[in-house]
Amino acid sequence: MGAPPAPGDPAAVRARALRRRRIRRAAAPPDAAGPGPGTPPQPDQRFEFINTVLGAGSLVGGLMFYAGVMHSSAYFGYFRIRASVLGFGFPQMIIWSLRLVTLPVLVCLALLALGPRLPDLLVALRVPGRVTLRVRRAGRAVAQQYALFVVAGVGLMLLWQHIQPYGWAAPLLVATGLVLSQSGAANPARPARGLWRRGLPVVAAGLFLVWAIALVAGQLGRQDAREAAAHLVRRPAVVVLSTERLSLTGPGLTAERLPGMHYRYRYTGLRLILERDRRYYVLPAGWRPRTDPTFVIEDDDSILIEIMPGTQPREGDDGV
Repeated sequence: MGAPPAPGDPAAVRARALRRRRIRRAAAPPDAAGPGPGTPPQPDQRFEFINTVLGAGSLVGGLMFYAGVMHSSAYFGYFRIRASVLGFGFPQMIIWSLRLVTLPVLVCLALLALGPRLPDLLVALRVPGRVTLRVRRAGRAVAQQYALFVVAGVGLMLLWQHIQPYGWAAPLLVATGLVLSQSGAANPARPARGLWRRGLPVVAAGLFLVWAIALVAGQLGRQDAREAAAHLVRRPAVVVLSTERLSLTGPGLTAERLPGMHYRYRYTGLRLILERDRRYYVLPAGWRPRTDPTFVIEDDDSILIEIMPGTQPREGDDGV
């Protein structure tokens, strides 16, 4: 028989280490190593993914509906029409909300989506490690200053009359600060947990975000309405033929009498704002927002409505 291996023999050390690894691997539970790369997702993971997608979709849909309501209310309110009586449904409100999808909004959404994952994106792009480290440090530094965002937003609220038409920046800053306060970078030693330290700030951030959306949507609605009123002659022209005299007066409106005709009165110089449920919301071509009325004409047997093209810009006109 040969002599036993010496205690410091490298071959013996490797053999003992191999035996220990085999023992640990045999004693480990089956799920300790986690699913392999080719393992299909478990049912719980699928349900979690579906719930996440449905929850995010419901939130986005609700915010878009709310933005559409605020935009349409501001737009038609400029013409003294209550949007609530028009009977718009959910799809129409979603279409109205798309007015908010502008380039600055898309850029902000992209930054919000990529911001938390920016270091991982830099690693995937094989950016040098020192750059990624600086980005991580900058992100932590910004998150730790969440209180400054909240204070700045509250300060802008106190100067509300002086920051218009950028009042939406105040609730947006507060919402940003409240969201940053819940990040792990802002509270590395004491993560936010519980109803008061996590639930209440998240709810408050959501309310401030809704407020910011309402301000932006209302501002865009009024802006679109002023643009439509400034170029009112380009909207479809409306000719009203009636068997009875109508009380239609206004700048640019012309009333004619047609003897011997079934429709004895004709009114021209009107522009169409909206047609809904056989009701025509029209304005005189020279409509002034401060003094002139908006006419609501209901189509019935005594009235004939003719829709004609409005004044078209000349070829080469830039539309200004």
